[in-house]
Amino acid sequence: MSKDIIDELVEGLKTTSTRIFRNREILHPEYIPDDLPHRENEIRRLAEILVVALKGERPSNVLLYGLTGTGKTAVARYVVKRLIEKANSIGAKIEEGYVNTRKLDTTYRVVSAIASSIGLRVPPTGLAISEVYRRYINALDNWGGTHIVILDEIDYYVRREGDDLLYKLVRINEELKNSRVALIGITNDINFVESLDPRVRSSLGEVEIVFPPYNAEQLFDILKQRAEKAFYPGVIEDGVISFCAALAAREHGDARRALDLLRVAGEIAEREKSPRVTIEHVKKANIELEEGRVHQSIITLPFHQKAVLRAIVEITRSKGTATTGEVYLKYSELVKNLGFEPLTQRRVSEIINQLDMLGLINATVTSRGRYGVTKIIKVKPELAKTIEELLKDLK
Repeated sequence: MSKDIIDELVEGLKTTSTRIFRNREILHPEYIPDDLPHRENEIRRLAEILVVALKGERPSNVLLYGLTGTGKTAVARYVVKRLIEKANSIGAKIEEGYVNTRKLDTTYRVVSAIASSIGLRVPPTGLAISEVYRRYINALDNWGGTHIVILDEIDYYVRREGDDLLYKLVRINEELKNSRVALIGITNDINFVESLDPRVRSSLGEVEIVFPPYNAEQLFDILKQRAEKAFYPGVIEDGVISFCAALAAREHGDARRALDLLRVAGEIAEREKSPRVTIEHVKKANIELEEGRVHQSIITLPFHQKAVLRAIVEITRSKGTATTGEVYLKYSELVKNLGFEPLTQRRVSEIINQLDMLGLINATVTSRGRYGVTKIIKVKPELAKTIEELLKDLK
């Protein structure tokens, strides 16, 4: 039966006359375009910091801050890519080591990925982390260039593994004779550095660059530029790009969200054998992406974040809203019943901010007069049932 489904889909590809995508890869977040509209200031500032690598000098370490989809990763990789091109043309040595530390779930895998980016072969398992690090040091000095290491979503890694590796990396140049390492940390969490050891904090964030969200007009320019290369001419109905931009502008100016909307809308049009991508396709894409995003966001949360979210859902189910204090009491009760020690109230307050940033809840700071301020927390009505279902068997 499943074989018949695949055969049917393959035959559909052969017989359809509809052509939607010229190159759908252009709409994926991993694609780095030749031009990044509305990030000229950030490109210039980062390039001014890193360009000294062309003279064989060590650039400062940089931390890039900003909400999801504000162009941090694209700018970092674009600037480093251009510098490598310049280095190759003048005989200098620069290489990029890009690691998404959220996807690589152990320190061993992170160190291995960094080392592999300069051609060092590291077995998938079997070595001590200290041995991989030692081999990386030796390979760097044998190579003799500048290694620009980009650690994406670095806050997730530190929360999971601690900052021991970062401490080694910010001190690595003290162990090198012929090479240099510069770090670019990328994070959505503006308070990230506060959780670091002071010795790491001062060295990692030698320079900090904050990326503001895009507005609807800027998102329109980004989408229009990509759409011209991604789709065949005349495929996009009038108003589609503006609609995608407006929807994403409501999501903190998230360019990644805007690109996903346009790509999935095109895929839906393709499945429906429609000759054009319409606003109705974008509406369907929005529902499809929202369901997938919520599901993925929740199932990948660490235990304590799930417990806080479940506490919020339980309180708001009966009261409509919750305060930080109420959430903390319910959360503490939940984790103790499961045999765990609760986190501090301050840490739970930070988790509430993170859940708000993920778009799973709304947390608004409200004044209570002489009683100070508190957060009024709500679960988005359209997400409440999904969240409750996914967290009913919290472990």
